[in-house]
Amino acid sequence: MAAITHPRAVPVRISGALRTHVAFGTLMAATFLLYLWGLDRNGWANAYYAAAVQAGTRSWTAFFFGSLDASNFITVDKSPAFLWVMEISAQIFGFNQWSMLMPQALEGVASVAIVFVGVRRWFGPAAGLLAGAVVMLTPVAALMFRFNNPDALLVLLLTAAMYATLRATESGSTRWLMLAAALIGTGFLAKMLQAFVIVPVVLFVYLIAGRPRLLQRVKQLLVAGVTLAVASGWWVAVVELWPAASRPYIGGSQNNSLLNLIFGYNGLGRITGNEAGSVGGIGTAGSRWGLTGWDRLFLSEFGGQISWLLPAAVILLAAGLWITLRARRTDLPRASYLMWGGGLLLTGALFSFAQGIIHPYYSIALAPSIGALVGGGSVELWRRRNRIAARLTLAGALAATSFWAFVLLDRSPDWNPGLRVAILVIGLVASAMIAAGPLRTRALATTVAVAALVAALAGPAAYTLDTVITAHSGAIPSAGPSVAGANLGPGGGGGIRFAPPGRGGFAGAPGGGGSFLQASLPGSALTSLLETNAGNYRWVAATIDANSAAGYELATGEAVMAIGGFNGSDPAPSLAQFQAYVAAGQVHYFIAGGMRGSGAGSGNEIATWVAQHFTATTVDGVTVFDLTQTPS
Repeated sequence: MAAITHPRAVPVRISGALRTHVAFGTLMAATFLLYLWGLDRNGWANAYYAAAVQAGTRSWTAFFFGSLDASNFITVDKSPAFLWVMEISAQIFGFNQWSMLMPQALEGVASVAIVFVGVRRWFGPAAGLLAGAVVMLTPVAALMFRFNNPDALLVLLLTAAMYATLRATESGSTRWLMLAAALIGTGFLAKMLQAFVIVPVVLFVYLIAGRPRLLQRVKQLLVAGVTLAVASGWWVAVVELWPAASRPYIGGSQNNSLLNLIFGYNGLGRITGNEAGSVGGIGTAGSRWGLTGWDRLFLSEFGGQISWLLPAAVILLAAGLWITLRARRTDLPRASYLMWGGGLLLTGALFSFAQGIIHPYYSIALAPSIGALVGGGSVELWRRRNRIAARLTLAGALAATSFWAFVLLDRSPDWNPGLRVAILVIGLVASAMIAAGPLRTRALATTVAVAALVAALAGPAAYTLDTVITAHSGAIPSAGPSVAGANLGPGGGGGIRFAPPGRGGFAGAPGGGGSFLQASLPGSALTSLLETNAGNYRWVAATIDANSAAGYELATGEAVMAIGGFNGSDPAPSLAQFQAYVAAGQVHYFIAGGMRGSGAGSGNEIATWVAQHFTATTVDGVTVFDLTQTPS
């Protein structure tokens, strides 16, 4: 019998394109799982915006204007595009916690995907994978992409706009540039003027690196400017031209004007601290919203949210610009460094020195830029590690990252105490090996690269996992474990203080009437009372400040009038207007409690008038006045 021979084994080779697809698919699956895992543990998240989503599913007027209640008394204090996405989801799947929060998580998945694609295009798949992983594992990103604040949609749109700008720079295409402008304009409709922070960066990058001649580039930017004006201004124009008597009051403004909200409370006031109607303002120590200065992003309030890889991003930005210093004007890697680096530095400077209202979760806007710079810069230096300057720069970035992770973790000394030591040791050893030599063997290089990645990502990954498995709710959520010295509410620089409701479940106590930053959570008796004959009234109740009203709306599914808006300080309604609503039988109950407002707010007058003319009863520990009784 002839001997049976076996063909020589041929190693299976996976093409580079297939490896890229597998890596991208793995990244997307991991991000999807991380951001949607146990999403409902956050409940209604920010009840203020959840109530607005509910209202938008019941009234197209509330949908368009972003009303807090379906009877359209007052809007939320932001433009409504971020609500539209959640409201459309709720229209399709029914209004519940999952249908509201799922679009936010998907916006996070899309943001990670865009960062991957953008970095991979000009730095390779390894850089794209690392960049996407950095964004995915940024603690504040895991927080806000599972929350219903405006920041999730804003970050997605601005990330896409930065990518579109780079595509326009690469191709010289007016269409890509117009797309970038349209995305920024839509971002304005999500969170107003914050979206415009990257406009100077877009202008600078395209003027410097765009392919066409200078005159043509200027013409293209003018076209993009028109696109930006239309995309951001159409809704503003409609609201301003709409008769004020037939639309809701513009929440957050002091004169029922959208322009006042754009340029005041949500605009220049955030920079100067002169925010009419705000509970904050300029304090004696930097700002009543925290100490200002170049190190603000590294202090207790912001540090663990965003700053893990911030030192490395700045180092790698400088290295990337040095490497590409003598490149041609249209060099795409340099344009990428300018785009992502410009966005990081300009937005970071705004957050660092703003005197007005600013919350640590705003820092999610920095995550895509940090991811792109770390991914592109570190892989570029790794490829050049045979050169001593590249090795030392990369080693320095890793050492700085490891040391800073140790400092951040040390701010929560009882939380995984061994982790900070392990990160520091692994990071410093890997850094020393990178600096010492070019790592000539493949096995050694792979081992050092893995150790470096562990040291760089273990800290933010641990914070992110803690964020995902912990319930968050309320107006000012925070990622990661509790940090010594952090003050997340108004008064971070020595002003008034509020206990942050961001961790540990629904913001409010059962039977509680709610308060500023904390939504009400009415008991069964109070809920039943409000639901009785609810169809006979335009508002089943009125109460002071929006968070109190939001809790009652979510519990009953009925409209509740939020006197004074979010801060309780909006001059809406006046005492005379409220008396007219009561006389017309449009409001059933007045629920005591909440912020009484300040400045032009009418909450004090209304509460005093109600207490003088109606009889109080206590239901589930909450003081309630029946406004349908004959006033005394």
